[in-house]
Amino acid sequence: MRTDGKMDSRITEISSGVKILYEDNHIIVAIKPSGVLSQSDGSNAPDMLTILKAYIKEKYQKPGEVYLGLVHRLDRPVSGVMVFARTSKAASRLSEQIRTRKVEKIYRCVVRGILEGGGRLENFISKDESRNTVTVSDVEKPGFKACYLDYKALAAKDGMTLTEVKLGTGRSHQIRAQMAHAGHPLIGDQKYGKKDERTKDIALEAYKLSFEHPVKREFITFEAPIPGSYPWSLFA
Repeated sequence: MRTDGKMDSRITEISSGVKILYEDNHIIVAIKPSGVLSQSDGSNAPDMLTILKAYIKEKYQKPGEVYLGLVHRLDRPVSGVMVFARTSKAASRLSEQIRTRKVEKIYRCVVRGILEGGGRLENFISKDESRNTVTVSDVEKPGFKACYLDYKALAAKDGMTLTEVKLGTGRSHQIRAQMAHAGHPLIGDQKYGKKDERTKDIALEAYKLSFEHPVKREFITFEAPIPGSYPWSLFA
């Protein structure tokens, strides 16, 4: 565990490929795999809340219903680090940090084409709820909202670039849509790019999460190891 920096943890893999990075009496931090829901949508698809509740119930022999607070979400196709609250007090304090933008989430992705250095993408974005897609514009239009992100190229190989992204605004599908609009769609993103037979997942991960522990009041950071699957394996 690292305060004012990265928290070093032993990774424990449980159901559906979910990996536990850290747990104590107040929080549990885990890596959500691509394809797993943050919470149930009423179907039989696996979701983080159900998986982690079952894990806590079995490990600690909890009678009755297990409390676990969902304080933020990741889209189903996106993998990454999530924190869950094990008490209502922790849930309230974490939710307040998220509301006041004190929680820092850093993404990484693999995009088509070669990026060099870093920069900022500033656009306007609009969502079509019926189709669950967004449209990006370079100019302001009715119904479009301003959006921006900062990116940094980390490494390039085979015509692809491993890229770090920090969101300035939290619009739906923002990273996927803005990078595609800039001519660098994410690998595996059929919605805003094109199909890649070598992977069924979108190469997008919320890999670093930083926040103040709701009880210990230490600022802590969790970082997921780079996945071993394609295209991440090119940069491992």
